[in-house]
Amino acid sequence: MAIIKDLLPGKLGFGTAPLGNMFRDIPEAEARATVDAAWHDGIRFFDNAPFYGAGLAELRMGEALAGKPRDEYVVATKVGRLILDEVEDVSARDLGEKGDVFKHGRPNKIVNDYSADATLRSIADSLQRLRTDRLDIVWVHDVAQDFYGDEWLSVFESARQGAFKTLDRLRDEGVIKAWGLGVNRVEPIELLLDLEGPRPDGFLLAGRYTLLDHERALHREMPKVMARDLSIVVGGPYSSGALVGGPNFEYAPAKPELLAKVARIKAIADRYGISMKAAGLQFALAHPAVAAVIPGASRPGRIAEDRAALNETVPADFWHELSAQGLVASAAVLPAAGSAA
Repeated sequence: MAIIKDLLPGKLGFGTAPLGNMFRDIPEAEARATVDAAWHDGIRFFDNAPFYGAGLAELRMGEALAGKPRDEYVVATKVGRLILDEVEDVSARDLGEKGDVFKHGRPNKIVNDYSADATLRSIADSLQRLRTDRLDIVWVHDVAQDFYGDEWLSVFESARQGAFKTLDRLRDEGVIKAWGLGVNRVEPIELLLDLEGPRPDGFLLAGRYTLLDHERALHREMPKVMARDLSIVVGGPYSSGALVGGPNFEYAPAKPELLAKVARIKAIADRYGISMKAAGLQFALAHPAVAAVIPGASRPGRIAEDRAALNETVPADFWHELSAQGLVASAAVLPAAGSAA
């Protein structure tokens, strides 16, 4: 049994959601150049999902990594959604709170299915799109409130009976190396950790342990994860771009009070001469439960920015000032002086 933190080749990975044409129609050449930039930077952990552009991100990743030595990188993807050959009206998709995120993706029909059979089919389809003979990590995708509302517990139960047991078996048989949940909410992780049944190896948590939103995860989830010697991969460390000057939080227009908080943090960061990316990445990585961060990128230059942010020297006084002004939780684990690299 390999737990997630033992599989990851570094603290910085590549989140491929933008390669699924998240928010915009990204030219093929730009997508390819971005993956190439990540590879040349030394990034060797690539996190995918069929959901990202209805298979588009996986197809682009597969093409970009074709010919690369397979033993040199770690690839993760997700189960819970099947991508069919049949096409559908993209604007009519019910994606919970994530309505228009992938409206520029492929029009292939997306079917939510967490059963055992669908899990096996999803893995087979991902292997084909990614042009690889094996997956290292498989996450069960989005079994949470943001996609399923009041029905999320019944969806979770379906996954418990299907995907969880199937992935547990595949891990024990050596077909995959590890599995867990890939979610945007803390509650599913808490629930799975309380079960007697399947034994996950770690978790991908997007948006819930960031500089802008970490209180619940800090008090509820992180202690449970650490008690089991597991770890978290933090997705969305820039909170859908809100932390670094973007208009969105949680894939939707940010509320004025959140933008005001960002402005307060940035004013302090500017005084200390540090970047908001450095603040975001290094805050997330400071917690001992966090094994890696996987910011997304759709432009090659973003990769260099992320690496620079990881290596940037941030004085301890910056973190202490954020704490003193109530801009981080009082119990938050603050980075030591210096960089997270």
